[in-house]
Amino acid sequence: MIQATPTTSVPSRTPAPGRKETALIRAQATVFPSVEKGGSQGRLPGLRVKYVFLVWLGVFAGSWLAYVHYSSYAELCRGHICQVVICDQYRKGIISGSICQDLCHLHQVEWRTCLSSVPGQQVYSGLWQGKEVTIKCGIEESLDSKAGADAAPRRELVLFDKPTRGTSIKEFQEMTLSFLKANLGDLPSLPALAAQVLLMADFNKDHRVSLAEAKSVWALLQRNEFLLLLSLQEKEHASRLLGYCGDLYLTEGVPHSSWPGAVLPPLLRPLLPPALHGALQQWLGPAWPRRAKIAVGLLEFVEELFHGAYGTFYMCETTLANVGYTATYDFRMADLQQVAPEATVRRFLRGRHCEHSSDCTYGRDCRAPCDTLLRQCKGDLVQPNLAKVCELLQDYLLPGAPAGLRAALGKQLRTCTTLSGLASQVEAHHSLVLSHLKTLLWKEISNTKYT
Repeated sequence: MIQATPTTSVPSRTPAPGRKETALIRAQATVFPSVEKGGSQGRLPGLRVKYVFLVWLGVFAGSWLAYVHYSSYAELCRGHICQVVICDQYRKGIISGSICQDLCHLHQVEWRTCLSSVPGQQVYSGLWQGKEVTIKCGIEESLDSKAGADAAPRRELVLFDKPTRGTSIKEFQEMTLSFLKANLGDLPSLPALAAQVLLMADFNKDHRVSLAEAKSVWALLQRNEFLLLLSLQEKEHASRLLGYCGDLYLTEGVPHSSWPGAVLPPLLRPLLPPALHGALQQWLGPAWPRRAKIAVGLLEFVEELFHGAYGTFYMCETTLANVGYTATYDFRMADLQQVAPEATVRRFLRGRHCEHSSDCTYGRDCRAPCDTLLRQCKGDLVQPNLAKVCELLQDYLLPGAPAGLRAALGKQLRTCTTLSGLASQVEAHHSLVLSHLKTLLWKEISNTKYT
C-alpha cells in the first residue's frame, strides 16, 4: 500500500524588486498619497488649488482697483496742464492778473492735493504767501479729445477772444453790464457791480485797463462760481477771492466737510451705504452743539441767497458734501458751482418742452412742475432753498440732539420741509420759519463753550 507522502507547501517567492521598481513605487506613493488616514492627505491638492485661485483673484482685484483709481485720477487731476496753458497765454501777453507773476515766473503758488470732481473744473488745495488756498481753473477746451495738439491755440481763440482790440473802456463796461443783466436779471444794483469788475481788472492800480486785463476778467465772468463769488463777496459764508491769472483764480483754503464720506478715499465713496451716513456722522463728525452752530450758518446763507442785493439765487445741489465749516465751526459753502441765479434758472425753464416734472430739472434738484396740457415747464420751483435745506438738517441735526429739544426741533424742521416754491407762500412763510429755526438753535447753544 502506497501511502501519500505529505507535501510541505513551499511559499512562493516573489523576486525582490530592483532599484528601478523601488524608485517607481516611491514616486507613485508621492504622487498618489494614501487615503487610509481619513483622506486628509488626498484633499491637499484641492486645497492648494483653491488657495492659489484665491491669491490670484486677490491680485487681479487689487490690480483692477489700482488701474481704475489711476485712470480716474489721471482724468480728473490735470492741474499741470492748466498751469502750462495759463502761463503760456500769460507769456504771450494775451492774459494778465494779480497772481500771474507768482504762478508763472516766481513759482510761489504750490499745488497740493487734487480735489477735482469733474475733468473740466480743476480744483486743488494749495499754498500761496504762507496761506492755505484753493486753486480753481477750467480746462475743458484743452481736454477736448478732438483738439489734439491744437488744444492750447483753441483755448486762446475761444476763451480769451473778448473783448477785441480797439474796444474802449466805456464799451467794455457796457458789455459787462449787459452780461450781468442777462445772468442776474435787470437789477438797479448791477451798474455798481459792473464798476467793481473794472476795478478788479485794474489789479496793478495804474488807472487803466489793458486788453489782457479785460480779457482775463471777461473769461472769469464766464465761470459760474466766479460770478457767484463776485455777487456774494460781501457775505461771510462764501469763500473770499484772493487773486487770479486769466481764468485761474484762488480762494480761501478748503473748508472742512460735513459729509461723512469725505473721510474715505474717493474710489470708495460711492460704495458707502446711505444707512451708514448717520452712524458715521455721529462717530466722526463734530459734536452736536457744533453741528448746530454750522446749521445756523447754513440757514443764514439761505437768507443771504433770498432777495439779496444782486437778486435771488437757487441751491441746485443740496447735499452735505457742500456743507463746509472753518476751524471755528463757522459755515462755509464748499462749492458754489451748483448755486444758480434765479434769472438763469427761469431762462432754462422758459418754454421748455416736458412730459414729466423730471424734464423740468436744473442741476440736481431745482425742479419745476410740468404743465401737462401745454407740455411746458412752469416758472415756480417745487421746493425753495429753505425746504431743501431743512430736509438735509433732519438727518444732520436730529441724531444726537438733546432730549428736551428733539421734539420741538423735529416739528420745526417738518414744517419747514412743507414749504412750496410758490412765490406767494415763500414771501409769507419763508422768513418766519427761518427765524424760528435760528432762534431755537441759538437758544440751545448760546452762552456755552461752543459759541
